[in-house]
Amino acid sequence: MPELNPYAKFIDTTLPLVDSLAATPATLARLVESIGPDRTDTSPAPGKWSPTEILCHLADCEIAFAFRLRQTLAEDHHILQPFDQDLWAATYPGISAIDALATFTALRHWNVLLIRNSLPHSAQKPVSHPERGTMTFSTIVETMAGHDQNHILQLQKLA
Repeated sequence: MPELNPYAKFIDTTLPLVDSLAATPATLARLVESIGPDRTDTSPAPGKWSPTEILCHLADCEIAFAFRLRQTLAEDHHILQPFDQDLWAATYPGISAIDALATFTALRHWNVLLIRNSLPHSAQKPVSHPERGTMTFSTIVETMAGHDQNHILQLQKLA
């Protein structure tokens, strides 16, 4: 059986989850600055995403997480829709790291407001994922936090 949160091992346990989520945009901004504009579009290896593509992916995922969070709260027995990240990545050429980061930052702010207003009373609201099974609102939040840290670690290696 697949894991409910395949990113659980990456969660930063030194902060409350919502604080970790709120801190991600600033962490990403520091990493983008450290990597520098001359290297943000450079892939570290064949078949690996560049820093810009990672930021685009994070912005796309934030859209998906926003939708998932809101549908979990609004609907009973909602079934989440998976997506193919590689197919979504086909739209990334021509998008700058700065634009991707700005999009992620705005969306994350909006999602953090929702999460702060929804926890703890909606923490156990159930939702189904076709590949992972029954999850909760909290599982989505935990997945967001672990997903962030996974990509932050990738960017730290590139910085």
